[in-house]
Amino acid sequence: MTTHLVWFRADLRLHDNLALAAACRDSGAKVIGLFIATPEQWQAHGVAPRQAWFIRQHLHALREALSRRGIPLYTAQVDDFDACIPCIASFCDEHRVDALFYNYQYELNERKRDVALEKHLDGFVTCQGFDDSVVLAPGSVLTGNREMYKVFTPFSRAWLKRLDEGLPECVHAPKVRQHAPCEAPALAAFDYPQEPADETLFPVGEEAALAQLRRFCQNGAGEYETQRDFPAVDGTSRVSPYLAIGVLSPRQCLHRLLAEQPRTLDGGPGAVWLNELIWREFYKHLMTFYPALCRYQPFIGWTKNVAWSDDEAHFTAWCEGRTGYPIVDAAMMQMNQTGWMHNRLRMITASFLVKDLLIDWRRGERYFMSQLLDGDFAANNGGWQWAASTGTDAAPYFRIFNPTTQGERFDAAGEFIRRWIPALSSVPDKALHDPWRWADKQGVTLDYPRPIVDHKQARVATLAAYEAARKS
Repeated sequence: MTTHLVWFRADLRLHDNLALAAACRDSGAKVIGLFIATPEQWQAHGVAPRQAWFIRQHLHALREALSRRGIPLYTAQVDDFDACIPCIASFCDEHRVDALFYNYQYELNERKRDVALEKHLDGFVTCQGFDDSVVLAPGSVLTGNREMYKVFTPFSRAWLKRLDEGLPECVHAPKVRQHAPCEAPALAAFDYPQEPADETLFPVGEEAALAQLRRFCQNGAGEYETQRDFPAVDGTSRVSPYLAIGVLSPRQCLHRLLAEQPRTLDGGPGAVWLNELIWREFYKHLMTFYPALCRYQPFIGWTKNVAWSDDEAHFTAWCEGRTGYPIVDAAMMQMNQTGWMHNRLRMITASFLVKDLLIDWRRGERYFMSQLLDGDFAANNGGWQWAASTGTDAAPYFRIFNPTTQGERFDAAGEFIRRWIPALSSVPDKALHDPWRWADKQGVTLDYPRPIVDHKQARVATLAAYEAARKS
């Protein structure tokens, strides 16, 4: 009997899983699955303990779902990506595997691992890879000179034009195979810190993820443009943790959006959220074409010359939400306690670290990854380089968010701030974003830190540092 092995990585789902569907097309083949935990690699990549927990919970769910279809899911643990190669080779030999199916990952280390594995298995096991974590494969959206776009807007136009030529279809979950159900093998231990996430915000399971996607596309996507920037409002999709580990696919997001908001591609309701999906694609394509991004290098070369501050007290205050700027601190509290942060707040906090404290964006990028339930290298790196003006964004380096006015604009009544900083609950709405000015006038002492920097002075210093780097 032919044996097909599906190597699960960041694709922990039954539905619309290209590698799994391909492995199951031969109804006579025996299909088995494998997931390999790599704790030393995770440590090097800064995987958040919450995300490690989320992965394990979804492995439990996937194992049971596969078992009911007659597909056993095995798990193993090795130190790192290099150790995956002999592990899989030995597994293939033990189970007499004829063909290996997997979905591509586009980060540099992952690509090197896969190339080495295919070379190792050449002549023994047939390998098939699939562009599963994107709607359109890297290399399919290029300029007229067959180059990767370096700016988002023309990439977006070209991406949508490609979509007009035909939507990539979603594939069905595998049918029940012979001799189903099968015994579900026990999950191997993860020798990695794990921290439970809030399941009221992010329930575990593929069905829960699909239900959240459906609710948002029905009720939230049409109002996303007007609601998305206000952190006190539940105006975002909250599907990013599921996309990050592959419990949802971007094709599922696209098809559900078009089903619920049929005018999306014509610029109607839903178009703004579709734009967020395109940003996700843009960063994954960029990472493939510019692997130096995976080495924490800036896209704009001269920004390597910025003289960053090494003020550890400032960095610690930012991490712990003690900067004295309420919208920044409330955002950091939200992430530290839940593993998730509203997108507008990601921009505000990143801008503050880089443009107010002049601390290297890579430190912030790594701290975010260590906390985020939805940690995804391409999106996180792209977002941080956008905020730091080191990436592909067309806006100049002198775009600097004012944290006070950002708070006034997007949390005017302070509902979000008071939720995460109870010490400011008695401060009036109009004074909340600069609370010490009010407190000093009233003779009130707040259990809240004073601002660690003056924004106006910090802005001048940052502009000077960038200008010096650019000239050098």
